[in-house]
Amino acid sequence: MALSTSIRISPSRATRALNLLRTVQFTHPPSCPCHSNPAHHHHGPQTITQARRALATPVDISQQKEYAFEMAASSIRFGPGCTKEVGMDLKNMGAKRVMVVTDGNVRKLEAMKQTVEALEREGVQYEVYDKVRVEPKDSSIKEANEFSKSYRPDAFLAVGGGSVIDTAKLMNLYTSFPEADFLDFVNAPLGKGLPIPSKLFPLIAVPTTAGTGSETTGTAIFDLVSKRAKTGIAHRNLKPTLGIVDPLNTRTMPSAVHASSGLDVLCHSLESWTAIPFYERVPRPTNPINRPAYQGANPISDIFSLKALRDTVKYLPRAVKDPEDHEAQSQMLLAATLAGVGFGNAGVHLCHGMSYPISGQNPGYKHPGYQIENPIIPHGVSVAVTAPAVFKFTGASNPERHLQAAECFGVDVSQVKKESAGEVLSEALAEFLIKLGDQPRGLKHLGFGSEHIDALVEGTIPQARVLMLAPSLEMSNIEAEKEQLRGLFEEAMEY
Repeated sequence: MALSTSIRISPSRATRALNLLRTVQFTHPPSCPCHSNPAHHHHGPQTITQARRALATPVDISQQKEYAFEMAASSIRFGPGCTKEVGMDLKNMGAKRVMVVTDGNVRKLEAMKQTVEALEREGVQYEVYDKVRVEPKDSSIKEANEFSKSYRPDAFLAVGGGSVIDTAKLMNLYTSFPEADFLDFVNAPLGKGLPIPSKLFPLIAVPTTAGTGSETTGTAIFDLVSKRAKTGIAHRNLKPTLGIVDPLNTRTMPSAVHASSGLDVLCHSLESWTAIPFYERVPRPTNPINRPAYQGANPISDIFSLKALRDTVKYLPRAVKDPEDHEAQSQMLLAATLAGVGFGNAGVHLCHGMSYPISGQNPGYKHPGYQIENPIIPHGVSVAVTAPAVFKFTGASNPERHLQAAECFGVDVSQVKKESAGEVLSEALAEFLIKLGDQPRGLKHLGFGSEHIDALVEGTIPQARVLMLAPSLEMSNIEAEKEQLRGLFEEAMEY
């Protein structure tokens, strides 16, 4: 009797791979646009019926979500004493007529002295404009623009705080486009919101305060008086060519200015960290020139924002308490720049959106420590005063992020439930602000009352550019949005 023996041969690697491909092909039809599409040239023409069917359901472009983010920031040079290099920088750029922009106070300071010496050492021709208004208005911007246009500069140099740098950005814009109407580039809906179509003249920014991060961003803010609203212009082409971040230039800052500018850094970092993710923003731009500077939280901005938040919590109280703590001052200046890169690409949301009518509708409050004749709510104060209410409201949108932020304030979150995230961060913020000292504990302490709330809400609604990044806000329903904002202003009356 013959025995038949079956021999099993182990498949080679090539055979195993081929078998796997066959399995995939028959269990998961290919989604490759060429090989799965019967209309592709391999398969012959699509029938008229199929073509009609494909066109029957058009895509609503206005509801398409974003799929990309873009990073843009100025070149930054950081180091004590680096202001003295600015003359060489402008000479290297080939500048022949430089418009130096500053304000009356900064003109008397060492930063300005160093700047002028640097320009004269290199033989660079310049003209100084020192009439910048703190918290600029459209009228002060227009006045500065006329001065600039008559000088016809080929480069700009801003030495001062955020108001100076923002004014210089707008002088650069309207000198580059002298025929443009003032509202052409202003953010919609208050202006036309046109994109800036090309690069402007070189602009070097030398910050003398540690707050706005304006030396890194393509944003400039001002009061549009006729609308009783703060607005601005935001586009990548507005950002400075170079930011010279010199810690020696912030040593003359009064304690009150350290505090309020530091609170701006605090909210820049917190708002950009908690903004909606970039891929949730609508609409997706039909052309990359229309992609907004403020795009929503993204993996690169997150790194800068979280680092800035940690450093602000650590160093701001020290910088405010001791004018001789140069390490804390230097670290706050760097934190302002880091936060500028973070929010300059991710954006801010409710604290900033609500702050614009707060400062624009000031009932008469004068912040202690500011040497200025007019009533003023410093920008950082107007932003931080609503922060405890805002982050209590946004907590449910992303509890993990709010708890990570609370950890930066030293809170042990290991036993905290997710539904308490907003409340925990809110309490940590309130405690931080109280300990910092000389901060108004709510809108009531600025002179606002319940009778002001409707006007504050109406002043917030036009800030669509930042509100669109606010988590939990019902922007698709204007009445629901107003009700939410009304609740936030009520909550922010006192903490």
